[in-house]
Amino acid sequence: MTKKQKRELKKIIWAIVFLVAAILVPIPEPWNLALYLIPYVIVGQNVLKTALRNISRGQIFDENFLMGIATVGAFLVGEYTEGVAVMIFYQVGELFQSYAVGKSRKSIAELMDIRPDYANIEVEGQIETVDPEEVAIGQEIVVRAGERIPLDGVVVGGESMIDTSALTGESVPRKVEIGSEVLSGCINQSGRLTVQVTKEFGESTVSKILDLVENAASQKAPMENFITRFARYYTPAVVFAALALAIFPPVFIDGAKFADWGYRALTFLVISCPCALVISVPMGFFGGIGAASKHGVLVKGSNYLEALSQAEVAVFDKTGTLTKGTFTVTEIETEQGVEREELLHMAALAEAASNHPIAVSIRNAYGKTINQDDVTGVEEIAGHGVKAEALGRQILAGNLRLMERFGISCGEVDTIGTAVYVAVDGAYWGAVVISDEIKEGASETLRALKASGFKKTVMLTGDNKGAAQKVAERIGIDDVRAELLPGDKVEQVKALMADTSEKGKLLFCGDGINDAPVLAMADIGVAMGAMGSDAAIEAADVVLIDDKLEKLLDAMKVAKGTLVIVKQNIVFALGVKGLVMLLGGLGYANMWLAVFADVGVAVIAILNSMRALKL
Repeated sequence: MTKKQKRELKKIIWAIVFLVAAILVPIPEPWNLALYLIPYVIVGQNVLKTALRNISRGQIFDENFLMGIATVGAFLVGEYTEGVAVMIFYQVGELFQSYAVGKSRKSIAELMDIRPDYANIEVEGQIETVDPEEVAIGQEIVVRAGERIPLDGVVVGGESMIDTSALTGESVPRKVEIGSEVLSGCINQSGRLTVQVTKEFGESTVSKILDLVENAASQKAPMENFITRFARYYTPAVVFAALALAIFPPVFIDGAKFADWGYRALTFLVISCPCALVISVPMGFFGGIGAASKHGVLVKGSNYLEALSQAEVAVFDKTGTLTKGTFTVTEIETEQGVEREELLHMAALAEAASNHPIAVSIRNAYGKTINQDDVTGVEEIAGHGVKAEALGRQILAGNLRLMERFGISCGEVDTIGTAVYVAVDGAYWGAVVISDEIKEGASETLRALKASGFKKTVMLTGDNKGAAQKVAERIGIDDVRAELLPGDKVEQVKALMADTSEKGKLLFCGDGINDAPVLAMADIGVAMGAMGSDAAIEAADVVLIDDKLEKLLDAMKVAKGTLVIVKQNIVFALGVKGLVMLLGGLGYANMWLAVFADVGVAVIAILNSMRALKL
């Protein structure tokens, strides 16, 4: 309990003591009013002050106003015990709500408590502790056993097992050694590691995760927005309804008394307080976001969580999303008179300046150091390939469309991989075939998505039709659209979104810079957090931290579970309130039942919302 919560608990206890004393001490009316006012002021002064302050600011219709009017009204009609008791029970409920919300926030705070406090650098053989923000790219840091890795980097010394559960939800430690990439936020469990930093702290994985989680609350789901709008109109409506209930029956019905109908109106006001909905619905979404993050899935707002639950079409990029994006040269086809080594050399020169996985795989296959001075000019042609000047020769390396663009005649290579066609000085020399492995769990994920209700799965890729079709057949994709430029992908997604049902949503999953426009445009953009480009992660609505496609299933389960909980709260709160409001208006509900309909319903709804954290 916080200090503030303990202070409120003491007030409640003292108010109960004085209320019991007021009931037991035999003082005649109206002098016993003074005894009842003592516990009422102790426990209710904050509510009355807040109500008056809000009225002065023009914010009249809130729960403080409702409770103030109802309890003061109870005193005016002589129901002193009920007036004090209602305020005590209201404050008990508020205290419980505060504790429950605090516990929920603490659970998420603990879950996301991955911000590193320091980084170790070695200076003249001595370890010095510095702020992670002071470490530059290229510097080497030391991570000892038991410490949290403060920055993204590559291991250049030592080997160890690291705990990635804070980022990915995976309980099994992962082995890292020289050459392994490590992410900030993970815990080094055993050996000492020396890590060369590849990203500044502000761009590191841990910083982005914390930023995403902190900003998630600002993105409201349509259901949350509905509740906010509902409360805005609902509260004044019930206040005027209560006023009508207090005035019209005594005026127009013979024998009706103002005291009786005033009491009914006050009871009606207590029942009508919408705090159960206003608190529990956002809290349900907040819990869902926390549960998803525990499984290594970052959802940037509750609106995307709600959209996930309504997704019916799943669209995927191929390379780096359905496949690992780790390319290797598996085949080299040459024209007559061209040596394989020479063809590979020309392709490596053309791709010398590129960081694309295909370019890296070609250079790795060549295996020799390339002198950058040999390459005098490189022109990247979007969606086609590269044109380069090297060793006094013009080299073209790219897809079949690049050859067609420059009028070079060649046949299409039939392969499961990606063919990079190479031409030198206007003559076709051959093709380098690069293959990419399909990710583990890709086919199982797609089967599970279809089983969960997805109507269609689509692959959009810039790769050739043959390679794309073979990958699609192996993993079970329904529809393949290949040889697409970035702009083509946008047009394809627009068309697919137009075909979804009225409430259905389209999900797009990708990882590259060229996917960023589509990720931003789709109803739900899902980016790969480890391999994905910064642009893709920034544009996406959901981020899979460790790039595992099966985490998409976790996200879907959490989203649907959260929506079930939120809908349960709405139906329960409105149902109970509606019934008790009717009973109150007819005179069958007293203040005690009114307190349950307000505070009790709120507490039950909040407890139900906390289930979302365990999804």
